[in-house]
Amino acid sequence: MDKKARQFLHSLLNTPSPSGFEVKVQSLVRERLEPVAETVNTDVHGNVMAVINRGGSPRVMVVGHCDEVGLMITHIDDKGFLYFDRIGAPDTACMVGQRVKIIANGGDVPGVIGKKPIHLEKPDERGKGVKPDDVSGLCIDIGATDDKDAKRRVRIGDPAVYDLGIVELANGRFACRAADDRVGAFVACEVLAALAGRTDLEAEVWAVSSVQEEVGTRGAQTACFTIDPAVGIAVDVGFATDHPGVDPKQVGLVKLGGGPILGRGCNFNPVLEKLLAKTADKHKIKTQTVAEPRIPGTDARPMQVNARGVATAVVGIPNRYMHTPVEMIAYDDLDATVDLIARTIRAMKKDHDFTPR
Repeated sequence: MDKKARQFLHSLLNTPSPSGFEVKVQSLVRERLEPVAETVNTDVHGNVMAVINRGGSPRVMVVGHCDEVGLMITHIDDKGFLYFDRIGAPDTACMVGQRVKIIANGGDVPGVIGKKPIHLEKPDERGKGVKPDDVSGLCIDIGATDDKDAKRRVRIGDPAVYDLGIVELANGRFACRAADDRVGAFVACEVLAALAGRTDLEAEVWAVSSVQEEVGTRGAQTACFTIDPAVGIAVDVGFATDHPGVDPKQVGLVKLGGGPILGRGCNFNPVLEKLLAKTADKHKIKTQTVAEPRIPGTDARPMQVNARGVATAVVGIPNRYMHTPVEMIAYDDLDATVDLIARTIRAMKKDHDFTPR
């Protein structure tokens, strides 16, 4: 990954964008795509869509969602403490003791999710932790003196995210919040950049940074209706299962640094699936295969059933500790994913038939 691409990736990861609040991160996406795309548009939902080789065939949509899970302020009590609900499904077990950043109109407001000191807990309270999917007993402390002080800084409905940056780790790996799926939006943009200006490209290619995936794959649905592609490739994170506490028998063996994940199942067009695998073999790109017996909750789901139907696939990026503040990704997997998708699209010809036979 060159310096420019890495800077773009880091700027995406460091810009908060919970579902429904993606404006700032989408401005970075437009800035990256405008020099390489023929046109860049933003729809009423907030999706950013860019195209190259307009008029080519087949029409291909490569999409990664830019939104992340987060929190939303729902109540401010008379002492100035903020109560919240979840945007999407962040892991409640990771919330206690975290620093957060509230995205307010007057600027970011720092806060912490505190906890009663262990010294003051009754014996029956110790070790119980936070119940899954229940944040009713948690609150954010911004240091306010009372409700009036808090309301001068924060409004009901303001979103919040964990206040954590990128941590560079050994062997070309990094950890951060919101790798899901900012890395997918990054890949979609970099695929378009890699294909721009190529004389061997026959396909019309759209890169989409979609919104609101974490609350129901909503952005991809409207973007796909607008673009009407024949082929759709969703780039999302997938479960890495090479760390303690995870049983590979549950979802398959996936290793960080082992290359992009290719799925098999009802959300995957078999012709496109074979083309991806054949391209990987031809160019010696390492991949990993997982079984998907049910429809996964990715942007491929609404694409597949758009209009007359779309030949879809999901290309996954191995991710440890999904929906926690320390999601872990390998740079090599990102590079390999960009390479695989770009080469697969270059292999598509005007008469390419994706009908399973």
